[in-house]
Amino acid sequence: MPYIFSMILYHLFFIGLVLLLFQAEFWKKNFSAFLLMAVMASVQGFSESFLSCFALFLLHTVKKIPEPSLSEWESGLIVYASFAMVILAVSWMSKHLAPVFDGKPGKWYALLAFPMLAVTVVADVANWGAANGIMVRSGGNMGLYYDQIFSHMGFCLLTALSMFAAGGYVFGMERVYLEQRKSSQYHAQIAVYKMLEEQHSQSERLRHDMKNHIITLSGLCQNKEWEKITGYLQKMQSSGLESGGDITGNKAVDALLYQKRKRAEQEGIRWECDVQIPKTCSVHEFGLCVLFGNLLDNALEACGRIQHGKPISCSGQSRFINIQAKTVKNCFLLEVKNSMDPKESYEGRFSGQKNLQGNGIGLLNVRDVADQYDGAVDIEARNGVFVVSILIPQKVNAAGGCHT
Repeated sequence: MPYIFSMILYHLFFIGLVLLLFQAEFWKKNFSAFLLMAVMASVQGFSESFLSCFALFLLHTVKKIPEPSLSEWESGLIVYASFAMVILAVSWMSKHLAPVFDGKPGKWYALLAFPMLAVTVVADVANWGAANGIMVRSGGNMGLYYDQIFSHMGFCLLTALSMFAAGGYVFGMERVYLEQRKSSQYHAQIAVYKMLEEQHSQSERLRHDMKNHIITLSGLCQNKEWEKITGYLQKMQSSGLESGGDITGNKAVDALLYQKRKRAEQEGIRWECDVQIPKTCSVHEFGLCVLFGNLLDNALEACGRIQHGKPISCSGQSRFINIQAKTVKNCFLLEVKNSMDPKESYEGRFSGQKNLQGNGIGLLNVRDVADQYDGAVDIEARNGVFVVSILIPQKVNAAGGCHT
């Protein structure tokens, strides 16, 4: 059978195996198959050419053979060694490419799949050329030894560039995806921040007019117009009179905590909050909302993945969220603890659960804010409790006070 047809059948058989055995979405399966084919073709081709070049060099320099050639057993040994290199490459990929397979849309995997197929085609064409005697030659005056060396070195260069291009494309696309998600979430947080400001402004205006409201309600009460009183009170409540209850020293954070506390109470999550934000906090008000908003959203999602009423192993606690914020030795300390499913683990991202799309994007935004203010972020997950601690130094002016 011609080489090109045998390779096509080999690839089709391999793709069929991946589609059959890999439990995932259609385009994720295709991307996995094309990625593995590209890795096998490029790594195996590079390893065989590099080892062949090295073996020929040893035969020429050590055994002093003018025009050496590899024996059948030497070629077989090189093939087995190249397969071992492929296994090592796939093992490395399984550890470092896990985020690539986490929660991406099908179109994103389609964009990655076709370049991987192109890498495989390039490697197959080069192998086909080598099988038909097409080699990089020294010019005809240096002999068969140098022709083989130049040919293997040329193939090493081609496969190395293919691997570099494939890796750069995959990790580059992953970086672009994360930046896009961070940007979209950042703009969404700006919209929420503006909404909270508007809600707080409405509440302030309503409290400012409280005297007039009391006079109006007193008049309606004297006239026993109970329906009008009920309607008036309902209108006041919808206008934002209700107090959040979390007095932190920052009005925007108060409004944000109120919204998150309402959601926690609706979902039956125990809420514990002790937040005191200094008036001279170094972190801008919007940065505070990014920190609190992302951490609490993650905490609510983690608690939501735990079956309601189910105690957490080891600790015996039910679903809870605990927020602490205060000044410690000229530093602003923010710590959020929440219950999590003990089956989950965290190693730079959550694992152990399915369909956690976009997981870790919020923590990237948190780290960005902390880095902006020269702060530090510590993340710990154990015994069914997830803890994020943020320490941000307060900037001190020449007079010895803190400034924003």
